[in-house]
Parts: sequence; C-alpha cells; structure tokens
Amino acid sequence: MPPAAQPHTAPAVAPQPKPAPAPSAANGPNAAGFKVPVLPPLPAEATPPTAVIGVLSVPQVLQESTAAQGVQAVIQARQAALAKDAQAARDKIQAEQQTIMAERGKLSEAALEQKEQNLQNEIAATQTKFQERNQAIQNSGQAALQQIEAELAGIVRQEAQAHGMNLVLHREQAVLNVSAFDITDETVAELNKLLPHVTVPPSVVTPGMQVDTPEDQGGGVGP
Repeated sequence: MPPAAQPHTAPAVAPQPKPAPAPSAANGPNAAGFKVPVLPPLPAEATPPTAVIGVLSVPQVLQESTAAQGVQAVIQARQAALAKDAQAARDKIQAEQQTIMAERGKLSEAALEQKEQNLQNEIAATQTKFQERNQAIQNSGQAALQQIEAELAGIVRQEAQAHGMNLVLHREQAVLNVSAFDITDETVAELNKLLPHVTVPPSVVTPGMQVDTPEDQGGGVGP
C-alpha cells in the first residue's frame, strides 16, 4: 500500500499522574519531616472568659518613677567615680610606658623585656579590676530595679482588678488602642506613692566575679 494510503495512527500519550494530595496539618509531616500524630480529643473544659484588655507602657513607668530616677542618679555617680579612677590609672600606665621608652638605651635587652612584661601584667590586672568594679555597679543597679519591678507587678495586678481587666499587654506591642485601655498614668501615680525611693545596695566586688562584657564600660584601661 502506498504511504499516503496507510491509516493514520495517533501517537501514544502517556497518562499524566495525578498530583498527590497535600498532607493535612493534622496528620502530614511537619517542617522537620516528622509525621504529626493523631491524638484522641481531650475532655472538654470550661471556655476562657471574654478578654477585657488593658495596656501599659513599662518604659514610661520606669522613666517617670521617682524610685527609678533615684537609682539612675546613684549608678551614674558611681560610674563617674569609676571613670575618674580609670583615667588616673591610664595616666599612671602611660607614664610608666614613657619611662621604659626613655630607658631603652640604658638597660640590657633582658632587663627591658622584664620591665615591659611587668607593665603588660599591670595593664591586664588593672583592666580586670575596673571591669569587675563596673560589673559590681551594674549588679547593684539591677538589684535596686528588681525591687521596683516587684512592686510594679503588684500594682499592675491591683489596677487590672480595679478596672475588671483580665489581660494586660505592653502598649509598645499594640498596633492600635484607645486611652480607655491605658493604665500607665495610674500605675505611675500608685508606684510613686507606694515606693517613692529605694536604697541602692553597695557595689561590692566579689572574688571570681563573672564579668558580662569584655570591655569596661566607661572605665577601660590600656596602653
């Protein structure tokens, strides 16, 4: 049979696979690849109450707290004294460095090396001392602020109960709120009445004190 007379046969088409159903959140694998188990339902419990919301700005409360202002003043005064002592230590070390430089032509290499090593040891010890003093100041400030925060927590609970609120949020996290929700001013007034000031404990350096920062804030000592 001539080619033109041959019957036309349609090309075979492979059937397209059906897409697999997406795993449901109830029993499919999670992001880590583990299958989420299907657990039996828990016994029914009471429905939570309707939320009555209040908002509070803790930064504003601490800024306007007379007790917190007093703590800040004490800490700043102690840090200023620390900075003054640190500057005196820097001046002393710089004077010792200049003395060593002036003696370079008069001392033997061994004697000069020993003096330089002694100076480096003095610098390291001085840095550690001022870092520990700075940490002690920070610790005493935190201890005083913890007293204020404890009192603040009680006042917030008291204010919430007075307003019938059962949920108090940080004002800075609320996208929108109205003044009727805000208990910040009332909380400030109550805090200043109940805790007008606190005593900042002494900044005591203890042996082996853990220093949080590698550099002394406001009191670094170096060549």
